[in-house]
Amino acid sequence: MALRALNYLELESHLDRSGIGTATDQQRAALARTDVEVVTSPWRGGDPLAGLQSTVRGRGLLREYDVAHCNLVGPGSLAVARHAKRNGIPLILHTHVTREDFAESFRGSTTIAPALGRYLKWFYSQADLVLCPSAYTKRVLESYPVDAPIRPITNGVDVDALEGYEDLRAEYRERYDLEGTVVFLVGNVFERKGLSTFCEVAKETPYDFAWFGPYDTGPHASKAVKRWTSNPPENVTFTGWIDDVRGAYGAGDVYLFPTKNENQGIAVLEAMACGKAVVLRDIPVFEEFYTHGHDCLKCETEAEFREAVERLAEDPELRERLGENARETAREHSLDRVGEQLAATYREVVDAKRAGRPVEVDVESEAEIEPENESGE
Repeated sequence: MALRALNYLELESHLDRSGIGTATDQQRAALARTDVEVVTSPWRGGDPLAGLQSTVRGRGLLREYDVAHCNLVGPGSLAVARHAKRNGIPLILHTHVTREDFAESFRGSTTIAPALGRYLKWFYSQADLVLCPSAYTKRVLESYPVDAPIRPITNGVDVDALEGYEDLRAEYRERYDLEGTVVFLVGNVFERKGLSTFCEVAKETPYDFAWFGPYDTGPHASKAVKRWTSNPPENVTFTGWIDDVRGAYGAGDVYLFPTKNENQGIAVLEAMACGKAVVLRDIPVFEEFYTHGHDCLKCETEAEFREAVERLAEDPELRERLGENARETAREHSLDRVGEQLAATYREVVDAKRAGRPVEVDVESEAEIEPENESGE
């Protein structure tokens, strides 16, 4: 059955530096390996203004497609959702945002998070199926509770896009004055991602630390981001935006990710795909993907993070063993598999809608959800 799917990310041009943008790009790359035809804009003519002009000409505001898949929660996605509900179009809403991972992202986000949670409960409940990156996120959504079937599907990792990272090692180490064993992290600089822990561990070790990713020092930046980026420890480099993320994975040796909350963490899979030794905070979402001592080391306290970094820096054989096992783990999240799962999911949702029945999901035992982090920034 030929299938035309809308895979939509509103504000796409502003999210190219984000995990949501990467996840959406990977969905589309994965679907390109299938027979699903993908359109990326719901608007006739490609944008809302062109869509309005099309409406004046009597052709309608939105394009035609068999299933709508939205990756964000703003007004554009809401318009697509309402159109889908009015016209009987199967609707998939993808959870890249929860109130839990929204907290401690920028100034005021922790205060806003509870209100956001109420909106997300209502918004995600419009869907015929909610997709999310992990079983952990599924349990979070069920705790709201979201009144729609919820199914986990990995964000995956684009291994092909990382090819050649080794060739950039010397260039990026020289560019950012990095030597010896380099402890690193890739992504936007947020306190939620373990910024303070990253810097405190750096202060207690002699190694170079590098955080590859953009950061905001304007009015929206949290106090923690402003404090650490304006006055970092001597051995910590905040690179800001880099033009080729492969350079980060080439330059670094130990991937330190003391994040407090994730829905999955694409950069972890990227580091693993590059064979890097990974150190993670021991939080629920990582339990379903990674095994301590096999493909990563997991820690809870700053002392444990420091000991893990020192152990890996002093033991290249352990780094190599963890890195090779991490590569194998990353292969389980290939885009080929993601494409197959998405294509099958689209067809399943379309068939269920036509038959007038709900989408079926597996029932699994529910685990306790960690209480929402109400700490300040």
